[in-house]
Amino acid sequence: MRRAAVATAATAMAVSLAACGSAKESGDKAEASKSDKKGPITVGLLLPENETARYEKFDKPLIEKKVGELTDGTGKVVYANAKQDPTLQNQQVDTMVTNKIDVLIVDAVDFKAIAGSVKKAKEAGIPVVAYDRLAEGPIDAYTSFDNEEVGRVQGKALLDKLGSKASSGDIVMMNGAITDPNAAQYKKGALSVLEGKVKIGKAYDTKEWKPVNANSNMEAAISALGKDKIIGVYSANDGMAGGIITALKGAGFSKLPPVTGQDAELAAVQRILADEQFMSVYKSYPQEAATAAEMAVALAKGEKLDSITKGNTVDSSTTKKVPSVLVPVVSLTKDNIKDTVIKEGIYTTGEICAGKYKADCDKAGLK
Repeated sequence: MRRAAVATAATAMAVSLAACGSAKESGDKAEASKSDKKGPITVGLLLPENETARYEKFDKPLIEKKVGELTDGTGKVVYANAKQDPTLQNQQVDTMVTNKIDVLIVDAVDFKAIAGSVKKAKEAGIPVVAYDRLAEGPIDAYTSFDNEEVGRVQGKALLDKLGSKASSGDIVMMNGAITDPNAAQYKKGALSVLEGKVKIGKAYDTKEWKPVNANSNMEAAISALGKDKIIGVYSANDGMAGGIITALKGAGFSKLPPVTGQDAELAAVQRILADEQFMSVYKSYPQEAATAAEMAVALAKGEKLDSITKGNTVDSSTTKKVPSVLVPVVSLTKDNIKDTVIKEGIYTTGEICAGKYKADCDKAGLK
């Protein structure tokens, strides 16, 4: 029990408290031990999959680095990747609870399926930070990006690119997995811009976000609509955009229609330079990861999050007023690669302009 709740109950229910005094003392001691924690902090980090390059290339090392900075090098991050398996992720939570970590950062494979494991962690006195996806269950904090804004940015970029041709053919919508609550928010944001302005010929919810599934969906869309009718593709992320573009090339498109994306993966940045993918959405992983680490370390110490969240909250379907931080996003095109992913140190010019992309970089003024 929280001290404030115990104090309130004590005023009205002195007799009842006599019976549960031992529970109160146990709760107070647990809270005190958290707030007085002096030893090394162990942070459990659970990421959802490794099909998308960002998780192990950016999120994991960035969180590890920030935890180290916040704990003077004494903090430890214990990592596991669920590889798109919600059952495995629940088992990973159980293992971390058994090993008595101090705090858990979870990017859920399935936001509903994780709820029971979040509850187990909470019952064991382990705070839970929902990372990148708003997990159900009694989470203590949440950080991600404004997901509807991501969809709006993608939709607007596609609509602007089509210009006067927006009503001249069909759009294919390649949405993310239905097990990811972010996918529904991206879709909602994109549709708020696109509906009534374009004709959506085919729309798919792509199983597990996998590029191979997006590729199959795109082949089906081309077969159903005809390649001459497709004027643009809304792809919710870069991995799927890669599968989509492979399908478009395989179908013999003489000129690729504009394809959106998200995550600013290296391959996507290179495709943008090569005029194969129109845009991506750059999300500052350093800022998101740093925020998650700050939340986790503060919770492990029993500290309040007000200085981090500035009083902002979100509601999940199971938990109200979850302290939260939403990080801004940027539309990434050929014109601002230098001012986004290069400036923030996500990639070097050498990485982007390697091999066959050197000529594209020279043409775009990236040296």
